[in-house]
Amino acid sequence: MNIWLSREFASAEWGEGALVSHRADGAQIHLVSASPLQDVQQAARCLCNQGIYKVSLAGHWDREQQWAFAQGLQTPKREVELQWATCSEEDRAELEARWLCGRWVREMTNATPEQLGPLDLAVEAAAFITELAPDRVSHRILKGEALAQAGWVGLYQVGRGSDREPVMLELDFNPSKDPKAPVAAALVGKGITFDSGGYSMKTSQGMLTMKHDMGGAAIVTGALALAMLRGLNKRIKLILCCAENLVSGHAYKLGDILTYKNGTTVEIVNTDAEGRLVLADGLQLAGESGAPLIIDGATLTGAAVMALGGRYNALFGLDKGLVSRAMVYAESEQEAAWPLPLEPWHSQQCPSHYADTANSRPVPGGGPGGASNAAGFLSRFVANEGQGWLHIDLAACFNENGDGLWAPGANTLGMRTIARALQEETR
Repeated sequence: MNIWLSREFASAEWGEGALVSHRADGAQIHLVSASPLQDVQQAARCLCNQGIYKVSLAGHWDREQQWAFAQGLQTPKREVELQWATCSEEDRAELEARWLCGRWVREMTNATPEQLGPLDLAVEAAAFITELAPDRVSHRILKGEALAQAGWVGLYQVGRGSDREPVMLELDFNPSKDPKAPVAAALVGKGITFDSGGYSMKTSQGMLTMKHDMGGAAIVTGALALAMLRGLNKRIKLILCCAENLVSGHAYKLGDILTYKNGTTVEIVNTDAEGRLVLADGLQLAGESGAPLIIDGATLTGAAVMALGGRYNALFGLDKGLVSRAMVYAESEQEAAWPLPLEPWHSQQCPSHYADTANSRPVPGGGPGGASNAAGFLSRFVANEGQGWLHIDLAACFNENGDGLWAPGANTLGMRTIARALQEETR
């Protein structure tokens, strides 16, 4: 089906304020509100819901209008086909890059827990990035007991309850091929491929969508790929912390105390606050790389969703200048994001009688300020007193039921923001 854009109202037969009208050779989207990109995306959802999965964009469309349509024309049930409108080579290359990376993010995040275990996620991410630059990418994978021997206690403990071993991927994109080249940035992703909550078990309803708890790993991987396709030529480390959080006779338990590589001791008061435990290892490894910029992405807290409503990603950082710039990057990439509070004292908001800190507060949702307290926990494990570190709580990267703008399941929100940050911050 051919789709045109129109600046005129639909004729009365289509109803007052109709977004879409049909004609013999296709359909028109009527851009008559103050939010034309939202109109385009909403119209694409309408067409997709009508069973239209093969579309050609006709007439004049700018880059962001085409991408808004692409975001709306999605369904987790099948592949869609979209032919871009006539545009410049630069616009087409950018749209194709977003489409490629976004499709991978969606496929990984929407995969079932049985299809995508911890090792599968690490292997798929390494293969995806390597395929883009085979001679400039290397990686290593640590799993199971090797994690414990290397001192990555958080990832090991969270994942040891599953028969599928926990895995850490350390990928090195090094365009100069010089082993002594400085690392310009490191990305860290939470890759919990299924989260039962452990002994702090979720309800059946709360567990149903927990295949998406590896959305952070997918988003940061997609972001690196997009930045590479945009011409990024600086050395970047990608670190994915992958595990299943399950209950078994050898799962970690409430009351356990973990001792991290930096000496911090952590009492487990909630096994469902596992994401911060695995990210703590990833952040320490990122710090060891010497990267002046570290960005982590994670579906970390329900508190961020409660605060921002599921349409915005939450930004945190002790480096206020970096957080402000990240807001600019998000806006330039048409992705909704908003900063939530993080100060040094937030690292003290999960006290323990037995360890330096607990991994949460033993109350539902982690108590007031839960998203900030989680970020405060992470701040204990970053270098340079948090300068150059950005934490993104990806509250908007998955839509449980779908709505007028988004299909049910994964989307790409956060991918473009992180890619832009890599480009701008490593110049």
